[in-house]
Amino acid sequence: MLNKLEKIQQHLKDNNLDFAYISNPNNIGYITGFYSDPHERVLALFIFADTIPLLFAPSLDVNDAKASGWEFDINGYTDSQEPFEVITELLKARTSDVSSILIEKDHLIVERFLAIKAAFPDAEFANGTDLLNRMRVIKTADEIAIMKEAAELADYAIQIGVNEIAEGKTELEIIAKIEYELKKKGVTEMSFSTMVLTGINAASPHGNPGLTKIQKGDLVLFDLGVMHKGYASDISRTVAFGSITKEQEKIYNTVLKAQLTAMNTVKAGVAAKTIDLAARQTIADAGYGDYFPHRLGHGLGITCHEFPSITDNNELLLEENMVFTIEPGIYVPNIAGVRIEDDVVVTKDGVISLTQYPKELQIIQ
Repeated sequence: MLNKLEKIQQHLKDNNLDFAYISNPNNIGYITGFYSDPHERVLALFIFADTIPLLFAPSLDVNDAKASGWEFDINGYTDSQEPFEVITELLKARTSDVSSILIEKDHLIVERFLAIKAAFPDAEFANGTDLLNRMRVIKTADEIAIMKEAAELADYAIQIGVNEIAEGKTELEIIAKIEYELKKKGVTEMSFSTMVLTGINAASPHGNPGLTKIQKGDLVLFDLGVMHKGYASDISRTVAFGSITKEQEKIYNTVLKAQLTAMNTVKAGVAAKTIDLAARQTIADAGYGDYFPHRLGHGLGITCHEFPSITDNNELLLEENMVFTIEPGIYVPNIAGVRIEDDVVVTKDGVISLTQYPKELQIIQ
């Protein structure tokens, strides 16, 4: 916690910024250890260049914030109070002659931006999103250990889903079984809405599971993840049920080759775009370039989708202990939808896959 605060305080000093207003609950949790969804209420962290920080929270969350291990000031407000009146009073008691404030421009909503601007009308605003992204993107050994546990739970979830495949079962029935078994393991939250898509539904990259029943000859696509000790996992696997056509098999093997090619391209110092292009070229060479419509992957950490984005135009150089997904896919309407996804850690010389569920083509009987 202190190291994170110190980095932000040093950034404030180096850039002549008076204080940081952190509004994103995920970033607040990352810095303070207090994770909370305030819903419509105001949760804010104020970090000052030269004085102790302040956590501002709804009064119903104050005890939980104290129990989280946050060592500094916590100020609560009730539902009958106007939060920015309280915030203004607290901030003006701590600092004067405010000329510059660090905010997260990708998160702070207009209403709250105008409220803080009204309190300090002469202040300029700097964007802190890049600073926080850079802090979060390199994982510690402890973070990676937790993410490995989250990945193991994702592997387990895929196995549950595969075991449940049977003719006549619906997508939602299989999701229900997966999430029920995970609850028994202590998983309280998925990292996003679990996807099980069968047959022609699998050809929609972000399809909506429903009451479609599994039939012989279907490909079944799983995409899921769990939240574990504050960190996300994310895995995709595709299996065949009963049989598979020659074209479906070609599509599957192309995606697998693309995924393995991309993984073999990863190491510290390589540009993010190089990995995407390696997978994209493999798919294009097989004649399916028009059917890979999304980026190769995304950062992973305290949220499921975060910095960086692994795209074909991202010049960012990979660094050791970055964690992201590698998830190429081919989606041909009325024929097949296949995606294979792993969570990986960048090393000096390559990559470590946190997710381990088998990727070779499975035909479930």
